[in-house]
Amino acid sequence: MKFVPHTHTHTHTHGCGIFTFKNLHNAYKSCLEGKVNAQSASEFTEHLERNLLVMTRDLANRTYKVGQFTCFPITDPKLREVWAADFRDRIIHHLFVSQIEARWEKVFIYDSYACRTEKGAHKAVRKIKREVTPPGMLYLHVDIRGFFTSIDKDILFAILSKKIKHPDLVYLMKLIIFHDPKSNYVIRGNERLLHDIPAHKSLFKVPNGKGLPIGNYTSQFFANVYLNELDQYAKRILKCRHYFRYMDDVLIIDRNQNHLCMLAKQINLFLHEKLKIELHPKKTILQRADTGIDFLGYVIHPEYSLSRKRVVGNVRKKLAYFNKQLSKIQGGVTSRNEEIEQVVRNAQAVINSYWGHFKHANCGKLKEKLYEKHFDELKKYLELSKLTRNHFIIKNGVFPEKK
Repeated sequence: MKFVPHTHTHTHTHGCGIFTFKNLHNAYKSCLEGKVNAQSASEFTEHLERNLLVMTRDLANRTYKVGQFTCFPITDPKLREVWAADFRDRIIHHLFVSQIEARWEKVFIYDSYACRTEKGAHKAVRKIKREVTPPGMLYLHVDIRGFFTSIDKDILFAILSKKIKHPDLVYLMKLIIFHDPKSNYVIRGNERLLHDIPAHKSLFKVPNGKGLPIGNYTSQFFANVYLNELDQYAKRILKCRHYFRYMDDVLIIDRNQNHLCMLAKQINLFLHEKLKIELHPKKTILQRADTGIDFLGYVIHPEYSLSRKRVVGNVRKKLAYFNKQLSKIQGGVTSRNEEIEQVVRNAQAVINSYWGHFKHANCGKLKEKLYEKHFDELKKYLELSKLTRNHFIIKNGVFPEKK
């Protein structure tokens, strides 16, 4: 799920209406920049002006109805359920974030790295490298149990309400936060996989008033607002000097083991009392920093970083899967060539994504080993770009030119 920070920020006084055609059109354009269902986007675009005018009227009249969600399971990097909103509703999400993002950015701490402009995992890793350089450091790594499904909607609304007073924005807040996706949804993909999702990670199994849908553009922004309460507590009250957060992953670096143990207890107590969430009891790690900090898909050392073992294991599984698919496809007739090309292009996208991850660590030998031992059939079709040496292109001439 990719969160694309909104670049268009509009300033309004309380006397101005948020629900204008211009604002909705800007939100529509922003929505197209993200990952959306092509069919629903094109259907909306076919009668764009009329649809935006109807939305403007319904929002202004407070008669807007949230559409149908699509629920489906994903397995990478781990099994979870995704709730995709209707394209029309996604425009509403972009409109809302565009109006409030700037004022919250002024409040967020510097070392909160998820879903923010000019932040991200790689910037966090680079900063952490600098923090672990002094010898004798320890690190505490914690994450929150079933975070998105545990968020309390009333608490979230109360936090947002401290800064959001405009009646149009309050209306949108209520519309987005308190809508239950289970009231109108369809299931796509392998429905059996949904039943395998642990109860504390499924919106189907959490109490009323709990949980945000993974897949909503607003959910990740709301997550930052929710956990900003923890950030402020950690920095202002607990005085954590080396504190980093990426979504619900929290890392604290310090020299004193007893102090870190105490911080873990205080943070868990704060989360339980103030936000009605809790740390995952089996995912609290306290170790020496010089053994490598396992965080955000990397094992971070002062002088270098490596990719974590689970990421390497995942790429091996993906390569094996694509090679098996190619081995099953036989012959050279046109339809078979088209099948091969589809598999190769899918493999190319996945592999380049992993190679993009590897380029931010010291993974030169790993990449060579993966290519030599695990590419197999893929070597016939993919080669390393001579320009970047860091992504794969399809070999010239392996697929017939389309006329």
